[in-house]
Amino acid sequence: MSSTTTPEPEPGSDVPTTETAGTVKAPERPKYQPTDGNRGGHWGQARAVEKSIAFWPSMRRLLGHLAPERLILVLVVGLAVVGIIMNVVGPRILGRATDLIFTGIVGKNLTPGATKAEVVAALRAQGNSTYADLVARLDVVPGQGIDFTGLRDVLLLALVLYLLSSLFMWLQGYLLNGAVQRSVYTLRNQVEAKINRLPLSYFDRQTRGELLSRVTNDIDNVAQALQQTLSQLLTAVLTVIGVVVMMFLVSPVLAVIALVTIPVSVLVTSVIGKRSQKLFVQQWKATGELNGHIEEAFTGHSLVKVFGRQREVEAVFAARNEALFTPSFGAQFVSGIIMPTMFFIGNLNYVVIAVIGGLRVATGTMNLGDVQAFIQYSRMFTQPLTQVASMANLLQSGVASAERVFEVLDAEEQSPEATGTLVPTRGRVAFEHVSFAYDPAVPLIHDLSLVAEPGSTVAIVGPTGAGKTTLVNLVMRFYELDGGRITLDGVDVAAVPRSALRSEIGMVLQDTWLYHGTIRDNIAYGRPTATEAEVQAAAEATYVDRFVRTLPEGYDTVIDEEGSNVSAGEKQLITIARAFLADPSLLILDEATSSVDTRTEVLVQHAMAALRSDRTSFVIAHRLSTIRDADVILVMEAGRIVEQGSHRELLAAEGAYFDLYRSQFSAAIEDDEAVGAAVPAGRRS
Repeated sequence: MSSTTTPEPEPGSDVPTTETAGTVKAPERPKYQPTDGNRGGHWGQARAVEKSIAFWPSMRRLLGHLAPERLILVLVVGLAVVGIIMNVVGPRILGRATDLIFTGIVGKNLTPGATKAEVVAALRAQGNSTYADLVARLDVVPGQGIDFTGLRDVLLLALVLYLLSSLFMWLQGYLLNGAVQRSVYTLRNQVEAKINRLPLSYFDRQTRGELLSRVTNDIDNVAQALQQTLSQLLTAVLTVIGVVVMMFLVSPVLAVIALVTIPVSVLVTSVIGKRSQKLFVQQWKATGELNGHIEEAFTGHSLVKVFGRQREVEAVFAARNEALFTPSFGAQFVSGIIMPTMFFIGNLNYVVIAVIGGLRVATGTMNLGDVQAFIQYSRMFTQPLTQVASMANLLQSGVASAERVFEVLDAEEQSPEATGTLVPTRGRVAFEHVSFAYDPAVPLIHDLSLVAEPGSTVAIVGPTGAGKTTLVNLVMRFYELDGGRITLDGVDVAAVPRSALRSEIGMVLQDTWLYHGTIRDNIAYGRPTATEAEVQAAAEATYVDRFVRTLPEGYDTVIDEEGSNVSAGEKQLITIARAFLADPSLLILDEATSSVDTRTEVLVQHAMAALRSDRTSFVIAHRLSTIRDADVILVMEAGRIVEQGSHRELLAAEGAYFDLYRSQFSAAIEDDEAVGAAVPAGRRS
C-alpha cells in the first residue's frame, strides 16, 4: 500500500484551514446550508421564498402526461359531443311541448267554428291588437284544446334524448377517469424511478418529510384535481358551445344579451384566480415544511424528550401550522368568492332575459316555448361558467402540486450508467490521484493515491471529521470524483454500472437500517436468493442466532419500521449477518460494532475475521482495539493521511496513532488515579 497527501474531511466536519511546511491542509467542509427554497432549516430557521408557479406552462406539461391516452381521449370527446348535443336540444323540444299546451289553452277560449283569420280580425276590430298578434303567431285552431297525442310524442322524444345523453356522459366520464388514473400511475412510477436516479447529494438537500410530501400528498392532489376537473371542464366547454349555437337559433337578440356575461365572468375569474394561485403555492410549500418538521420530530422523539425540547418542538409546530393555516384559509376564501360572484352575474342575466323575453312574447315576436327554452339555455349557459369558476381553486391547487412534482422530475440526475462489465474481482483497490469536493468552491481531497492489495484489511482511524467515511463513499460511487480515478482490479469503477460495482461490495454502517419485515427477511436482504440454511448459517456466524432463539417467533419475528422491538446492538448484528450472507468481494465496515457490548464485540470480531478472509476490507473504527490485526492502518487528520503501517509499527513510531491509542487505553486509568488521590483516605473503599 502507498499513499500521498489525502485532504478530505467528512461531511459536517469542523476542520480548520492551516498551512504548514509547504503542505496545504484541506479547508473545512462547511455544514450544508440549503439553497433549495423548499428545503427548510432545522426547527424554525429561515427559508427562501418559493417563486410563484407558471400556471399555463405547468398545466400544458401536466396535460402532456395524458398523451399516451390520446385514443381514449378522442373517444371521450366524441361521446361528450354527442351527449351534449342531445342535452342542448332537449330544452328546444320541451319548448315545443310548452307551445302545444299554451296553444291548446288559447285555442279553447276562442270562438268554436271560426277560422283563425276571423278570430284575429275580430280581436283587431275590438282594439286588442296585442292579443291578436299573439293569436296570429300561434298554430291555433279556435275551439280546440290541448293536443295530448302530440304532447305525449314530444315528451317521449325529450325523455329518450335525456336518457341517451346521460348514458353517453356517464360513459365518457368513466373512460376519462380511467385515463387520468393510468396517467397518474405512470407519473408515480416516473417519480419513483427518478428518485432512484438522483445522487446522494440531492437527498442531502432535502428533509425526508418534504420529499415524502412531494411524492405522496402532491401526487394525490394532482390526481384529485385531474379527476374532478377534466371531465367537468370538457362538458362545460362543449355545453357552452352547444348552448350558444341554440340560443342564436332561438333568438339572436337575446343571445347577444346573454353573451355579455362571458367577458364579465372571465374578468372576475382571472382577477380572483391570480390572487388565489399564489396562495395555493404557499399552501403546498407550507404543507411540505410542516410534514418535514413532523417527520423529524417524531423520528427523534426520544431525543426530544431527553433534552427537554418538547416546548420548542410544539412551538415550531404551532408556527408552521399557523404558516399553513394562513395561506390555506386565504386560498380557499379567495377562490371561494368566485362561485357566488358567478351566481350573481348569472341571476342578473336571468332577470334581463326573462323581462325582455316576456315583452317579446306579449308583442307576438316570440313564442312562449322559445322564451322558456331560452331561459333554460341561459341557465345552462351560466351553469358551466360557474362550474369552471368553482373548479379554478381545485385546478390551481393541482397545478401548484404538479409544479412541486416536476421539480423532482427535473432535478439533476447522477451521471449516466456505464455499459461496461465487471468480472468477479480479487479485490485490489487503487486510488489514483483522486480529487473530490462536496462544494466546488471548497476543495477537500486533492491528489490522493493509495493501494489496497487483494485480501488485505485496511483500517482507517482518526478523529471525528477526519474524512474516513468519505473515502469509502467514493469507492461505492455515492459521490462522483472531481479528478483522478478509483480502480477495482484495474477496472475504473466509473466505467461499470453502479449496480455491478455495488454487487461486489458489502457494507455495514454504524447507522443500522432495517425495514418492516421478519428477521429472516432482513438478513436475506443481502441475497434474496439465499436458502433458509444459508440465512441461518450467516446468523450463527455473526451471533444473531443466539438472541433470535430467545424470541417467541424466532426468525419470524416481525421488526417494525423503527426496529424498536430489538436493541441497537441486535440491529447491528442483523446488518452484519446481512453482509455476511451477501459474500462480497470487497467489504466496508464503518463502525460496525459501535452498538454492541464488549463481550459480543469480541465474538463478532471472530466472525468479522472469517468474513474478511480472502477479501479486501476497509474498516473504519474509533475503537482501536477492533483493528489491531489490520494489515495496514491509515491515520487521518484534518483530511489527510498522516501515518500508515501496522499496529506495532505505528505504536513504535509514537506518532499520531500512538497518541490516539494512549488516549483510549491510558487516559481513563490516569483519570481514575487522579480522582482516587483527591478522595480523603477515610472515604476510599
